[in-house]
Amino acid sequence: MSSATPSSPDCRPLRRDAEENRLRILRSAREVFAERGVEVSLDDIARHAGVGVGTVYRRFSGKRELIETLLREQVEDLAAVEARSLACEDPWEGFVHYVMGISELFVRDRGLREVTLMGTFGDITASARDRFLPTISRMMERAQESGRMRPDVTPTDLPVIGLMLGTAGEYAHALRPDLWRRYLLIILDGLRSPVPSPLPEPLSGQEVDRLIHAARHRKG
Repeated sequence: MSSATPSSPDCRPLRRDAEENRLRILRSAREVFAERGVEVSLDDIARHAGVGVGTVYRRFSGKRELIETLLREQVEDLAAVEARSLACEDPWEGFVHYVMGISELFVRDRGLREVTLMGTFGDITASARDRFLPTISRMMERAQESGRMRPDVTPTDLPVIGLMLGTAGEYAHALRPDLWRRYLLIILDGLRSPVPSPLPEPLSGQEVDRLIHAARHRKG
């Protein structure tokens, strides 16, 4: 089997105009996905970028590769929120900072919400959850051990809260784009300890997946 040489097409760096087109496509895809979700077509993205759809296909094999590329960038945004939250000395304040930060990202970006919470492109969703579930669990445990968070809240509650806030933000955006913050503050008060009232049993991981699957198909 022959190895690629520096003169092989796969090894040559992109020409300047080709790289500019690639970056333009990524910026446009991020904007279109954020506003309209990941069900949009590559034609929509090409039109927004001001290039032909053939140019999109020369840079990306399809919508899946485009989404995966953007998600890698967005994971860095989520990781930055995570790092700042873990740096908070007060466990409850760290948890609040984290939930506020990721909620803002999810409300602002419909595509990110669909991929990470609603199960669109399922294996990508699973990978994103595997990346962040340990951190969410750790921050919740810290807050509960400090006595500031009610003990019957579990990590499986957070994806459902994320869906609720994302829906509120989407429908209220034209009227009051920050209305979701009101509902998040109400929810955070409900997560505090001492416990104001007992909660029903939390969802299992499988039940969360079933709920998300049902919500996605009902929307379609």
